[in-house]
Amino acid sequence: MKVFIYYTAVLCLYIIAIPFLLYLSFKSKYHHSIPARFFLRKNPRFTHHDIWFHACSLGEVNSLETIIERLEGYDVDLSVTTQTGYNRAKNIKNCDVRYLPFEIFLPFWISKHKTLVVTEAELWPLLFYVAKAKGIKTILLNARISDHSYHSYKNFSWFYRWVFAQVDKVFAQSEEDENRLRELGARDVEVLGNIKTFSQPKVSKTYAKPDKKVITIASSHEGEEALILESLKQQADEMLLVVPRHPERFKSVEVLLREYAKRHHLSFSKLSDSKSVDADVVLCDKMGELINLYPISDVVLLCGSFIDGVGGHNPLEPAFFEKKIISGPFVFNQKALFKKVSNIRVCSLEELGTIDFSTIKHSKILQSGALETLLQHITGEHK
Repeated sequence: MKVFIYYTAVLCLYIIAIPFLLYLSFKSKYHHSIPARFFLRKNPRFTHHDIWFHACSLGEVNSLETIIERLEGYDVDLSVTTQTGYNRAKNIKNCDVRYLPFEIFLPFWISKHKTLVVTEAELWPLLFYVAKAKGIKTILLNARISDHSYHSYKNFSWFYRWVFAQVDKVFAQSEEDENRLRELGARDVEVLGNIKTFSQPKVSKTYAKPDKKVITIASSHEGEEALILESLKQQADEMLLVVPRHPERFKSVEVLLREYAKRHHLSFSKLSDSKSVDADVVLCDKMGELINLYPISDVVLLCGSFIDGVGGHNPLEPAFFEKKIISGPFVFNQKALFKKVSNIRVCSLEELGTIDFSTIKHSKILQSGALETLLQHITGEHK
């Protein structure tokens, strides 16, 4: 009865949303994902029957690559929900990639697999329900419930109890996540840590190290760049490398940085216009380059943390290169990962301008998760 009511509700929602979806499909950001997900355009069922992973976007896809590479001998499928995730997933060897259709299509689209592994918060009820109905083992991987969203989950605990009833195994990021997940109805929960610790970043391009000290403003969000520029006191022997999180903001950030450089009599360049990083202020206006820029960085300001609402970003990548890391205080979405990295300096925007970078220690990754345990569960070899 619950399934019928839910399916009817999402079907009505889908019908109402069709004009809006058609409008959004003309935007470059959704040009492929919306037709594939909501109208099944060029998005057929999987033909394999071994292991199926589902991830939301770019970050989750990146974290799955090491796991997928270890599953030699198995047919692996990977579904995603975003266009950036799809583009990245197509570069992973030995797996077929699809967009995950909207829920009303799942009863007819899902094919039989041995195991379905869903990452983080992709708790689509019909995804798990249909998978279980088809006899597929279901695993929720890298599960977490942040402080920011905990009360929202509790308000809909009746809904999540229904979802978790269809999940066979849950791998949580921390003990705190485990307790919260059990409270919401998850049954077989095990703390594994964050799967991002399994992966080693892969540099695709090498940049020459500038003579100046490179301060990288990494994965910045709207409003964050202006606040950081206002707080920082850039020295003559320092250069700023700014990497916005979202490509649609490249133009507005360029205007901001050009004005900043002009006001302080500094040179400015864009990474897309130069083969090297050689100005006082540089805008990275190319996707996928941050991992290539960490090696030449001296100090990384890890953004999404200096303003409330985002919850921080992954510190493991700059820590892999043992960079000095400074973060803002708002890291509620990354608490488990921050515990795995030593020497991260956390400060407010007001404190940022007073920090002597020479006193900050280089970061180090403390530990990684139990990859072998996870692989055994996925392949069915765990006893």
